[in-house]
Amino acid sequence: MKKLLLVVSALVLTFALAACGGAETYELAMITDKGDIDDKSFNQGTWEGIVEYAEENDISHEYYRPQEVSHDSYLDTIELAVEGGAEVVVTPGFLFETSIHAAQQEYPDVTFIILDGSPHNVLDWGTMETYDGEDPDFTIGENTLSIFFNEHESGFLAGYAAVHEGYTNLGFTGGLAVPAVVRFGVGYIAGAYYAANELETDIVFGDDQYYYFGDFAPSDAFKNIALTWYQGGTEVIFSAAGGAGQSVMAAAADSDAVMIGVDVDQSADSPTVLTSAMKELGTAVQQALDAYYSDSFEGGQSIYKGVDNDGVGLPMDTSRFDNFTLAQYNTIYDMLVDGDVVVPSDYEGLASFLDALSMTDTSNAPTQGVVSPE
Repeated sequence: MKKLLLVVSALVLTFALAACGGAETYELAMITDKGDIDDKSFNQGTWEGIVEYAEENDISHEYYRPQEVSHDSYLDTIELAVEGGAEVVVTPGFLFETSIHAAQQEYPDVTFIILDGSPHNVLDWGTMETYDGEDPDFTIGENTLSIFFNEHESGFLAGYAAVHEGYTNLGFTGGLAVPAVVRFGVGYIAGAYYAANELETDIVFGDDQYYYFGDFAPSDAFKNIALTWYQGGTEVIFSAAGGAGQSVMAAAADSDAVMIGVDVDQSADSPTVLTSAMKELGTAVQQALDAYYSDSFEGGQSIYKGVDNDGVGLPMDTSRFDNFTLAQYNTIYDMLVDGDVVVPSDYEGLASFLDALSMTDTSNAPTQGVVSPE
């Protein structure tokens, strides 16, 4: 019982105690990443997909929230879910990579779905320390499916749309410089400059307008950073920062400006949301669950969701565009699908991509020297 108190929040504890008493079990489980299921971003998008699928198919489901962000806490919470009857465990985020690596071996009869991550045993990439003291191992168990998204394509569409909408002074804030967030930012820069090149116009987007907060939680300090940018002339900020994006929304509201949301359609969260660089989190999870329940689940691999399989995009029905049209969106989307435009996913590729543009000045684009907290 003491272990339960250390691992889960009070809400989850209540149901867990009932489960331990045999009162109720839950077949589908999600373990939350940093934040909760109402973070208006990654956790929420994933959980809503699970709930929709479970309710449509009359499957019991619950989420569990670890007490802290650590390998051991995540693994303990997975154990709690399995003890509570979970046959499928969904984990959103790269922070679960080591705990899923351990859990897939410990619970071979449980199916794991990890978003934005792939199992491994490395705790510290600097020292290559592993949680089990063994050599680095990157095995994806046959009971595990790893799902990644082409965030750079979604970011590209957001940057492209913003410039075609008429914005020429852009900014970007990320939570942490993890691969998914980096890809969002790289794609955003590429899309903005590609659009500027088409329009034969110059845009303002320097290193001092590209910042990693160092966290995914909202903060007055983050709001003040965004306020300073808006007051200095930045017209739109794309915030790939999870819950910290709420701080940018608040700054945009105070500045009569706009921002771009991330992961899910955030248009309902604030009238300042111009559009959202979406990952179809719920759809991806539902597809994996459908495969599981139809006995066609194929684990032991990583799959990628992008424009070619409707895994990323902009929510055009709810975007607040006055100038950028659905026809323009469909045209550029199809160009990405057909490979007429290949979006870079890292800074090296971005530099080459920008060098190939001829009509607009890209010399001040933030391809290096990204500002981050001290």
